[in-house]
Amino acid sequence: MNIYGVKFNDKGKVYYFNAHDLKINNNVCVIVETEKGLQYGKVVEKIKESDLIKNQENFKDILRLTTKEDYKKHLANLKDADQALKKAQELADELDLGMRFLSSSFTFDKKQLLLNFTADERVDFRELTRKLAAIYRTRIELRQIGARDKACSVGGIGQCGRELCCASFLDSLESVSMNMAKNQNLALNPSKINGCCGRLLCCLAYEDQNYLEAQKGLPSVGDIVTIENSKGKVVSVDILNRKIKLDCGNEIKEVNLNNESNK
Repeated sequence: MNIYGVKFNDKGKVYYFNAHDLKINNNVCVIVETEKGLQYGKVVEKIKESDLIKNQENFKDILRLTTKEDYKKHLANLKDADQALKKAQELADELDLGMRFLSSSFTFDKKQLLLNFTADERVDFRELTRKLAAIYRTRIELRQIGARDKACSVGGIGQCGRELCCASFLDSLESVSMNMAKNQNLALNPSKINGCCGRLLCCLAYEDQNYLEAQKGLPSVGDIVTIENSKGKVVSVDILNRKIKLDCGNEIKEVNLNNESNK
């Protein structure tokens, strides 16, 4: 198989397609076959055969490289999708549905119109779907997205001063748990560990495995340990530097576990 990774937009997920006999360079635009119809996308990577052995799938096809006419049609689709976004918001407001539309897209062959929206509650949008279908004469899919997906779509600047990870380079949003913050000894203050979306920071997952490895052999806060005849209660743990502080009753003693042995 001759598999390439393709993106349908710069912030979107990477999907994989079989190019068969085609040889394609990165950043070349192609027309691909999907379950929703034909799509216009850009090749972003070539998949090694060794990786395919681990993840065998039934890949859809890359049909051909794009032409100038395809590009003109793609630009027209983008313009029409933008108008559809405004129309959907207008109709939703008329129906008082409490929906906020964020993005829209047509498939390349215009067999489907996808609209992403946010709402505080579940929404009955059947009437809205009927109105949109009557206007655009195509299949309508309305998808309610969460706070993290909204941040990915809208973008912004994170606490670190850089563009949000989800809006810049993350291809998918992985699960992030409170345990990751605890593993890294972070203060469980929402203003410190939550991102612009109000959910846990995606970057908590980046170093979590390294912290878990570094924690091996370290005592936990509250443990009673004996080091060089000094017995005390662990009051703090510096995981990366492998240092702990012991409350020995009459003094607080700092111990470097890279140099000391404990039992």
